[in-house]
Amino acid sequence: MSSVSLELLPRRVIKLSFLLVAALVWLAAPHTFTQAQKAGGADQPLFSDFKGVRIGMSTDEARKKLGSPRDKGDEQDFYVFNDNQAVQVFYDKTAKTVTAISIDYMSGANAIPAAKDVIGSEAETKADGSAYKMVRYPKAGFWVSYSKTAGNSPITTITLQKMDH
Repeated sequence: MSSVSLELLPRRVIKLSFLLVAALVWLAAPHTFTQAQKAGGADQPLFSDFKGVRIGMSTDEARKKLGSPRDKGDEQDFYVFNDNQAVQVFYDKTAKTVTAISIDYMSGANAIPAAKDVIGSEAETKADGSAYKMVRYPKAGFWVSYSKTAGNSPITTITLQKMDH
């Protein structure tokens, strides 16, 4: 019987192997996202902004609505509200518009939205208690995802991101 020592393999081969395995696991896993193209007009998102900041809004308008960020940049601003809510707003540097919004609700945050209020249905909950679901809204031009971590102090993340057409 032969064995292979990882110390003898170049680091590049090991990294590529891990990347290949991760890609195969991702491809084999059931994808939990939905096209919101149902009869009856369910193609508009339930959750479309954060404190009035929307996808496509100008950088200046977004900053006026949210105030001074903790960290400010040409491509991203980072905000913290009440020490239990972190928000990242991403910008197209050239067009100076909002391209994505990611909101993290930590333990103790007020009014954490339920999956049904964000994506219109329950998210797929795994055995460890974590949950995830993404819904695409082609007519609106962006997708919305809901994610909740496992554990005693879960973090709920809601992300809105512009879709490339």
